[in-house]
Amino acid sequence: MTALLDTTLQHLRALVGFDTRNPPRAIGTGGIFDYLRAQLPGFDCRVTDHGAGAVSLYAVRGKPKILFNVHLDTVPSSPAWSADPHTLRVTDDRAIGLGACDIKGAAAALLTAAAQMQGDAAFLFTTDEEANDPRCIAAFLAQKKPFDAVLVAEPTRGEAVLAHRGISSVLMKFRGSAGHASGVHAMRTSALHQTMRWGNAALDFVEAQAHQRFGGLTGLRFNIGKVEGGIKANMIAPSAEVRFGFRPLPSMDIDQLHGKLRSLADAEALAHYEETFRGPSLPAGADLVGGVAQAETQRLAARDFADALGLPAVFASRL
Repeated sequence: MTALLDTTLQHLRALVGFDTRNPPRAIGTGGIFDYLRAQLPGFDCRVTDHGAGAVSLYAVRGKPKILFNVHLDTVPSSPAWSADPHTLRVTDDRAIGLGACDIKGAAAALLTAAAQMQGDAAFLFTTDEEANDPRCIAAFLAQKKPFDAVLVAEPTRGEAVLAHRGISSVLMKFRGSAGHASGVHAMRTSALHQTMRWGNAALDFVEAQAHQRFGGLTGLRFNIGKVEGGIKANMIAPSAEVRFGFRPLPSMDIDQLHGKLRSLADAEALAHYEETFRGPSLPAGADLVGGVAQAETQRLAARDFADALGLPAVFASRL
């Protein structure tokens, strides 16, 4: 094991040890942020509490033109873990721990790199990527910092990804009429039945988009993540709730997709439709009328930047 790898794994072991699951995002300004500050001597470090467990650390040394962004929050753990998810396990070729790949490994590597050089550098560590309540990046962008480029760390196998799907999450609610399941109207007045009919129509629509392409990306990604409602088997469900998300190509219009997906529901049964989170596609502007040329200009600039850094560039993320 090289000295650099050993140092990086030491940092990763410490970072994985901090519970930054999101949800519940019970994250404060100490803990993992105290550790980061201690590893960044010579940096001007500013920690900001954006509320509800959304915390960011902006660390600057010198006058850098490039910003590295890494989120520190992780998805929740699950009973499927075979050992403590917050204790790093290192094998011959793997480092296993909650968030080790996505994306505390990148944070550990940045700490190692910062200690190996004395040049200009800027890091933004955040804790609000894994759930639908983004605060850190919006607050940072509002400051309009003059960086020429931003490198966002995500698991890409060390490749510079030049295009990426957008993301949108939705909460839908359906209404029905409560009653006994033996009633002749049960088939059409059950909120759960209406939810299932909408789900079938939505799946058919998404499958019909398989031919759509943007570079190496194809189709519309879609997932019904949670369905709740009803009372018991012999009662008509008076209400139901569904949460779903989709990942559009950069060439797709998110608002048009919302209009289509909403229209697939029975208007009488649809009680609520709300987009709870949106993340734009990259290149930015590709999903806007007349924005394709702008997106191509941005993509070419990103490719030139990757070439200058010696990073292998791919057109689009596999995700």
